[in-house]
Amino acid sequence: MATPGAEEDALSRYRSPLVSRYASAEMGFNFSERKKFGTWRRLWLYLAQAEKSLGLPITDEQIQEMEANLDNIDFKMAAEEEKKLRHDVMAHVHTFAHCCPKAAAIIHLGATSCYVGDNTDLIVLRDGFNLLLPKLARVISRLADFAEKYADLPTLGFTHYQPAQLTTVGKRCCLWIQDLCMDLRNLERARDDLRFRGVKGTTGTQASFLQLFEGDHSKVEELDRLVTAKAGFKRAYMVTGQTYSRKVDIEVLSVLASLGASIHKICTDIRLLANLKEIEEPFEKDQIGSSAMPYKRNPMRSERCCSLARHLMTLVLDPLQTASVQWFERTLDDSANRRVCLAEAFLTADIILSTLQNISEGLVVYPKVIQRRIQQELPFMATENIIMAMVKAGGNRQDCHEKIRVLSQQAAAVVKQEGGDNDLIARVRADPYFSPIHKQLESLLDPSSFTGRAPQQVAKFLKEEVRPVLIPYQSKMGGKIELAL
Repeated sequence: MATPGAEEDALSRYRSPLVSRYASAEMGFNFSERKKFGTWRRLWLYLAQAEKSLGLPITDEQIQEMEANLDNIDFKMAAEEEKKLRHDVMAHVHTFAHCCPKAAAIIHLGATSCYVGDNTDLIVLRDGFNLLLPKLARVISRLADFAEKYADLPTLGFTHYQPAQLTTVGKRCCLWIQDLCMDLRNLERARDDLRFRGVKGTTGTQASFLQLFEGDHSKVEELDRLVTAKAGFKRAYMVTGQTYSRKVDIEVLSVLASLGASIHKICTDIRLLANLKEIEEPFEKDQIGSSAMPYKRNPMRSERCCSLARHLMTLVLDPLQTASVQWFERTLDDSANRRVCLAEAFLTADIILSTLQNISEGLVVYPKVIQRRIQQELPFMATENIIMAMVKAGGNRQDCHEKIRVLSQQAAAVVKQEGGDNDLIARVRADPYFSPIHKQLESLLDPSSFTGRAPQQVAKFLKEEVRPVLIPYQSKMGGKIELAL
């Protein structure tokens, strides 16, 4: 049997569809081995540079050697070292030292494994938020354009998924946008609240660095500050155990789970509207809705969002349980779990945001279907208006109420028992009792008179609450996005 090539070998192993099928290249790279281990080397460089500036015997030649080999990573050698040492950090210390023989003695000086591990995680989390935020802003922007376009288009509102008073297509979209704006603020806050672990030593006491600097506390504090700044953070956590508090991971995944809930709700609404044939997501010319039913136009994109959003919402349970069982200064039962849940949360959020952007850029509205559904329900909703008009014309409210009640029940029977159209208005027109207002019926049944302040609410909301929060992201709005597989 022939030895399989690299491509065939890859097809013989499980690959997460989050990466192989859906996620963007940028988010995939953010959680890649190359990003991870390249960041480790940069952190070792930052530490050496800061230690040198504070007087430790580290030479320019050693620093330059490290700088020259930041991305010169022998992954095969690192894998062999890890298999031998059973320790990923020390495997990469040895691999880095192999290509930096002059700097070998000072790589990882005074540090513990969590110096590179936890600090890299915090960098990756920060960078992950920086990738998600513009995507979320783009979705909000696209939906804002949609809401503005359809701000005045009346549509049947639903409570309990039963016909209720009218709203507008744009106003309903603003309900979606408001949730996403909350998510935007939450993601920004979670990103901005992230701090660096810094240089804290094995149990967070900085004892090893205090020894290196011969008891000089001010130099240890300055070392922490310098490395934190080099890594692009304004603050470091003042106290840590061996790791940063795992409650940080709870905060990070909580806001992502909340985003998942918002997108699930939005896409569920779109799926229901697609069933009503009022609104559809984009459907490409050659797209197949069903292998057996050629006429079908399934809301595949929205279904994907709902499917992955459910996964995203469940992932917050991992850091909740992990944080609760971190004994004293740390236990290692967090490690394997965090390798999975942190990456999957950002990858999943990335996918559903890209998919929702694609949906929001191609939503199709069918006004005639919407109008027909309104006409089926509006006569019942207009009964109070009819009663008030009759009273103004000199009628008795109680008599009018009874007349309209009888006619309404007759019309309802036609709809429910005979499957016919709502003929209430025809019955009103045919009843001489209502002759004083026959000429007013058309205006009394104007759908726009039943939508209240919905158009004005849309305009005010978009102007005052939505457009301003998008200003920081204007340069990253970009063009339309093509859907992944």
